[in-house]
Amino acid sequence: MTTTPAPTGSAAAAVTARPSLLRRSAIAWPDPWRPADRLLAQWVLAHGGSEALARWAGALGAAEGEGHAALALDDGARFGVDPSTRDALDAPGWVGDGTTMTPFVREGDARLFLWRYWRAEQAVADAVATLAATPPTIGPPGDAAAEEAPGAAAVDTLFGTGDDRRDAAQREAVRRCGEARLFVLTGGPGTGKTTTVLRMLLARQRRLGRPLRVAVAAPTGKAAQRLVDALRAGLADLASALARVDNPDRWADVLDAFAMPAASTVHRLLGYHPTRHRYTRDARQPIDAELVVIDEASMLDLEAFAALLDALPAQAALWLVGDADQLSPVGPGSALQDLVQALDRQPGAPMQRLVHSFRAESHLVALNQALRNGDAMATRAALRADAAIQHAPLADEHALEAALRAWALALAGEAHTAPLPAGSDAAREAAARALRSLTSRQWLCATREGPRGSVAVNARLDALLRRRLDRSAHHPRDTGGIDSPYAGQRLLITRNDIGNGLFNGDVGLCLADADGRLRVWFDGSDGPHALPPGALPAHEPAWALTVHKSQGSEYAQVAVLLPSDPMHRVLSRELLYTAASRAKRALTLHGDDAVIDACLAMPVRRSGGLHARLGEALAVASPAC
Repeated sequence: MTTTPAPTGSAAAAVTARPSLLRRSAIAWPDPWRPADRLLAQWVLAHGGSEALARWAGALGAAEGEGHAALALDDGARFGVDPSTRDALDAPGWVGDGTTMTPFVREGDARLFLWRYWRAEQAVADAVATLAATPPTIGPPGDAAAEEAPGAAAVDTLFGTGDDRRDAAQREAVRRCGEARLFVLTGGPGTGKTTTVLRMLLARQRRLGRPLRVAVAAPTGKAAQRLVDALRAGLADLASALARVDNPDRWADVLDAFAMPAASTVHRLLGYHPTRHRYTRDARQPIDAELVVIDEASMLDLEAFAALLDALPAQAALWLVGDADQLSPVGPGSALQDLVQALDRQPGAPMQRLVHSFRAESHLVALNQALRNGDAMATRAALRADAAIQHAPLADEHALEAALRAWALALAGEAHTAPLPAGSDAAREAAARALRSLTSRQWLCATREGPRGSVAVNARLDALLRRRLDRSAHHPRDTGGIDSPYAGQRLLITRNDIGNGLFNGDVGLCLADADGRLRVWFDGSDGPHALPPGALPAHEPAWALTVHKSQGSEYAQVAVLLPSDPMHRVLSRELLYTAASRAKRALTLHGDDAVIDACLAMPVRRSGGLHARLGEALAVASPAC
């Protein structure tokens, strides 16, 4: 990963300014700027840049803080810089056009980049175009084991005799995933992405004639483990189905030889070094795999995507799986969204969209479609179409309190507070049944902070449930105080603990052993496992999650709490769609009409040049794609 270079030419100086120089500036910077934005502006001043240039630098930092890969010059005023001072960007040595390394790169009157993000966009566009135009390697030259891709009849065997109109797109993905080194599979929740990925892997292995070396990763450990668990369950179901087929067309042998890949985070796959803020895997030390599968790819920011492409082995293939309509990543850029939009414009592009939902109720499918399209009239109709969808605006904090009390009452009725049976096998079986309740209902918040944020809602729900569950006859109350664990409590892991197999985003359930001791149980690839509360990494109650944290998960019933201010900066169409699409059976939407309308009218449009660069690179590299 490259870092922002020091100024060159007349502005040449050391990359890191001395703290004494940074403290000299008494300039009043815009209030909305973060400390990092002010530091960038002061860095420019400390190295001889003008105050006007420093303000553009700080505004660029502020834009990056909102997820933009670049600052749109016409949008400068929103980030605290006077647009009339644009001449300050005519600063040789500081601002260039990308032909030489400078701290900032300007693209005409359109955008201003930090060098690192401009270079990352260039690298991503070039690498994607190469992958999309290059067929994958199928074994060494003359390898007799390699064969042609499975034909339609062989693919149909993998999907059974069901309604091929519903899974036609899945079958097409299995047939086409071997055409290029890049393949993108995108679709909403319940559209069969995991089912399709399993069959794509089997088809690739069948064609290769031996087990694949596959790396499976996701931006979070929770998402990666969930994919591998789903692949394992799907493999067992498929093996059972093929056992009932008279002519399995060699698929049974392929299943027997299939090696289930291990789950990994993208950071771990790339060997991220937190103290150096660099990846150890790159073109010189690539990932050890013939095929890399990235799930929840919409969560990949620009630099992580660039690093992934840089570390891909020269002959390896890359499959990106995710919902391009979900929230953009926390970091700068919107790589998957830009890529999907660019591939949409290329005939025959290595991408397949899955549309049909196999799991969500029909009324929820209609709502999700309306939200994804930003259709206000269709959204209002869908919110009134079925009793399973409740639109329940909360007029004030008293109404919020009433809603939280009702939600806590429902959670308490489902809580598992009785001690587990004696014996390890019996305890694991009972814990497995209890863990299934974690997907029964979930409260989601658009924000983390504030009276309607997940921190406040979590605290209130935890207090209500602690008081109610204490009344249970079986409840073994810990005496550690208000923050002590209790039977039935849900806990969210907020820091990875590789040694104990826990990842940021994992949710566990506190249960009592037969002797009354509390342990926190988690669902893993080898079944449920438990740890004492004191052995957990950083964690917090999981009664309420942010919409960001919920990505990749689904629940039978979901309550979504939106901010009361329709001008709140967190609101977007993608936020509302992501939140609502977590529900499989029932949804309660706590948001005023004005707030919902504001979400629908505000699709995320992150500033940057990746979309255009991808389009140009794909057209040049693969005009017949």
